[in-house]
Amino acid sequence: MAVGQEVGKRGSAEIAPHEDYGFFGPDSVSWKVWGYPTSLTVGFQRAVVIEELDPALVASVDETRAIRDRPRTRYDRTLRYFAMVVFAGSRDMMKAADILVKVHSKGIGIEPLSGEPYDANDPKSQLWIHLTAWHSILYAYEKYGPGRLSDAEEEQYWRECAVAAEFQTCDVADIPRDRAGIQAYFDHMRPRLAGSDVARSTMDHLLHAEVMLPPTPAVFRPITWLVARALRIGTIATMPGWMREMSGLRQGRLLDVLITPVMKIAFRLPQFNRRLKVALLKRLSPATVPVAAPVLLGIPPLNPVTLTPAEAREKYGYPKPADAHLEWRAKQHEKVFGAKQKPSDAGLVESEPILGSLT
Repeated sequence: MAVGQEVGKRGSAEIAPHEDYGFFGPDSVSWKVWGYPTSLTVGFQRAVVIEELDPALVASVDETRAIRDRPRTRYDRTLRYFAMVVFAGSRDMMKAADILVKVHSKGIGIEPLSGEPYDANDPKSQLWIHLTAWHSILYAYEKYGPGRLSDAEEEQYWRECAVAAEFQTCDVADIPRDRAGIQAYFDHMRPRLAGSDVARSTMDHLLHAEVMLPPTPAVFRPITWLVARALRIGTIATMPGWMREMSGLRQGRLLDVLITPVMKIAFRLPQFNRRLKVALLKRLSPATVPVAAPVLLGIPPLNPVTLTPAEAREKYGYPKPADAHLEWRAKQHEKVFGAKQKPSDAGLVESEPILGSLT
């Protein structure tokens, strides 16, 4: 498994090539946007923070306690999966998409606000996660990176977003294909979102990036705090007023304005130095390095081709995510809703070789 290779002794000189280009490749807008330093930093943080406004999603997150009990590994594994969708080879991505369904089978229970059952594999929940991610990555790129995409590039970006949606349980037909469509989706979702106490607490926790990072020697802790503080300010600055109010996040307009040039300069520097970009990624998320580094360093794959998700499913024998592990998911439902027991962690354990260690 190419993405399982570790960074070599020289930090980034011995990255293993991917088997192929996966589902996008060097001509894709996704590689252009997701490969910029804003994506796996502010863009990623914005996505996972905003997601928590969905009552069903935050109930699942709160029940598992993963972001509280093991924040670094949860951050590392989630960021690795985000990167795999865009950068990994097709075989590795199909494995990841398949096992993620089994991981999400643990995320079931009763949502306390409505009293209704929730399921992390529910298509509507997966659509919310998918679109908040792709929108946040693009928003951060445009605000703190090179600027707005051309109309043609933006159209291509949302087409590629629809391709990536085939790795989730959601319906590809529900993916917006332009900026107006994504705005309409958020307008539709807004009445369904809630700034509950648990949502606010979780969002605030996720905005403290230092809890997600590996231990830092005492001499460097002030720098780590400054970086984490800047990321927090920068992320909040990307959120609309109604979302901040719902989340209980207070930040003055002056900070919003001042952080923009700081972020633009900070992200531009590693963009011009590939090895610095990989070194920073190694600090942020070691598990993501083998996934993103071959692309960031321009290392060609063993076979320079791209596949469609349908071609990959036929080639490797995986079902669509919506149809994956149905028997296992039914057993999890019976265990939780029938026997009133905790769901099995088997999917999490099986995911470690693909998504990274839990410890």
